[in-house]
Amino acid sequence: MNDQDLLIPASQVDRQAVDARTRRGRIQMILLLLACAAPVIASYLAYYVFKPEGGKTNYGTLIQPPQAINPSWLDISFSGKWTLLVARPASECRKGNDACVELLYLMRQVRLALGKEKNRVQLVWVVSDRLPVDPDIKQAYDPETAGFIIVPAPDPKNSTAWLTWLNQQNLGSGIQLIDPSGEKMMVFPDKAESKDFVRMRKDLDRLLKLNRKGEKI
Repeated sequence: MNDQDLLIPASQVDRQAVDARTRRGRIQMILLLLACAAPVIASYLAYYVFKPEGGKTNYGTLIQPPQAINPSWLDISFSGKWTLLVARPASECRKGNDACVELLYLMRQVRLALGKEKNRVQLVWVVSDRLPVDPDIKQAYDPETAGFIIVPAPDPKNSTAWLTWLNQQNLGSGIQLIDPSGEKMMVFPDKAESKDFVRMRKDLDRLLKLNRKGEKI
């Protein structure tokens, strides 16, 4: 111990020791919190930040910030389920209109391709013109066989907010992805080619693995 140490009051020495222990404790707590949060941070970075060579990570377009759907618009529940939603008029989804029918087929096949995870995903067709659906189409895309729920769009008299939500980022014609908390977080292009099927399935596979919301549905 040197002369300078001898001139420092004992109370000050004790306080310095306490301060040092407090700093070490805070650092240890921060490291512990970082260790606990690492899996969440890693999944977020893996999906939204890091880009593989040759392109972006996701095929769908992210909605930022996510947009909550008003549960009063449609007579179905979005809570606890991943939902793929598309809005199309019944007058277009008929035999002979391949664009619309193939889009419904794409959604059905993507859900089936998820295997054991498919029950975490529901498919919703919002009939935008509120007209009766062709019986053959309705049978092919029913809830039991295809996992589809077919519902009419909100009453046109009260549809302004619905249409605004649907067309976020000018993507109203795409396939809307709603998470189990009822928020739209991604929109897929309204295409139905085989390469689009693969890209869309990969996005959903990744999301279902990284986010276990709705796992028990």
